[in-house]
Amino acid sequence: MITVDFKRLNTQPGHRILDIGCGEGRHMVAACRQPGTCCVAADFGYDNLVSTRSKLAFHQALDDLACNHFSLSCMDVTCLPFTDNSFDAVICSEVLEHIPDDDQAVSELVRILKPGRMLAVSVPRFLPEKICWLLSEAYASTPGGHVRIYCKNALVTKFCAKNMVFAGSHFAHSIHTPYWWLKCLTGPDRTDIFLVNLYHKLLVWDVMEKPRITAFMDRLLNPVLGKSLVLYFKKV
Repeated sequence: MITVDFKRLNTQPGHRILDIGCGEGRHMVAACRQPGTCCVAADFGYDNLVSTRSKLAFHQALDDLACNHFSLSCMDVTCLPFTDNSFDAVICSEVLEHIPDDDQAVSELVRILKPGRMLAVSVPRFLPEKICWLLSEAYASTPGGHVRIYCKNALVTKFCAKNMVFAGSHFAHSIHTPYWWLKCLTGPDRTDIFLVNLYHKLLVWDVMEKPRITAFMDRLLNPVLGKSLVLYFKKV
């Protein structure tokens, strides 16, 4: 399930790509498919890095990666261990909504990006996320969960105040929105709800098989129901 449009990152052979907050590696695998790049996956959670490494090993066995080198490391987005202007592209997908000090995280993302290069950031879209918070108190209070809801203009302003130029946006994953509403309505921690489990099977099928019909429905509904807001910035 890829949220970021890699074409907008304009990566070239020799470029260094950072996927910060890589989770289980969905964007890292895509980054390692960019020819001739050097890719770094980083996350605060060690278990996420184990999952990412497993995915990379699977795709290596398929000869499905085109990067020159990749590495994985455990780190905090508010204190990145890289020198200024270290990366040609930075991906930060579904991370900032978890970070109490998001101003410091934004500063770090900008600091490590080279001038003239691209940063991709995604966060939950305001309205779908707000409905989740209204439907479930547990969803909004889960330890390690989402600590805020972003408005697009406020987040754009936050980055542009740090020498970044807004370069465009889009929405993603509309077919996931009703699933999360159902989860919140019936209880985020429950695993015995037939309709929720059936919907989850549909989403897994979509990720694994990539059928045209769900891809079409996702594109069609993204302007209205897109779960994620994806923003692109260029460093001055």
